[in-house]
Amino acid sequence: MTYDMNDAELPRGSDLIPDGSFVKVIMHLRKGGLDGQGEADRGLLKATKTQGSDVKMLDCEFTVTAGPHIRRKFWQTFTVVGGKVDEQGVSIGWKISKGVFRAMIDSALGLDSQDMSEAAKAKRMLRGLADLHGITFAAKVRVEPANDPRYSDSNRLDRVVLPGEPEYAKVMAGEGVAAAPSHRPARPPAAAATTPPAWSGTAAAAPGAPAPRMWERPATASPAPAARQPAAPPAPAPVAGGPAWLNG
Repeated sequence: MTYDMNDAELPRGSDLIPDGSFVKVIMHLRKGGLDGQGEADRGLLKATKTQGSDVKMLDCEFTVTAGPHIRRKFWQTFTVVGGKVDEQGVSIGWKISKGVFRAMIDSALGLDSQDMSEAAKAKRMLRGLADLHGITFAAKVRVEPANDPRYSDSNRLDRVVLPGEPEYAKVMAGEGVAAAPSHRPARPPAAAATTPPAWSGTAAAAPGAPAPRMWERPATASPAPAARQPAAPPAPAPVAGGPAWLNG
């Protein structure tokens, strides 16, 4: 008996939000054990795994709150301390992260990004990065190809969707919006196999049987499985009298 594998459905490697999707998300912060600059950020930051690096990051979990992808999650870190610096000695990673955080506030509160009135500026003031815990905003999500073939692709925040953009009102209302793929180049496909795959084994063809398949050769060592990620530490509790997005 033979089996035709051509019409079989391929397994899904992960449950990803489609590339370019517009979604309403809530961001929760996961404590990493390192102190930030103030009392509110005690134990909030996370160290990078890069040997010898001084980078400290904010570890964020995003959960879709409405629409067709509701309850789907993705994770991302943002540099807030250390790394490469500009001519003034300011962390370049922090400058990028700070811009993203400001956009989150504008999206959450419906602020015009050009509004620099005293009232608008007051709403963008944080007592600490912990104030960002629980912020809800409109986002565009991308699919980021994995650099290592042992791991699956992942979702990332492509950008924050701001008031005035055509998708903003519908996203914040929980309505579905057509995706706009980010058009990033996908990971190059693997070259055609020239050596037997790891699951191969020796098998002689029976008389009259089809010719041996390409994997019917001695096995080679398979790569070690990836280490299991540790459980996420508890998120910081909201601070009394916090920002506007926590008082709804």
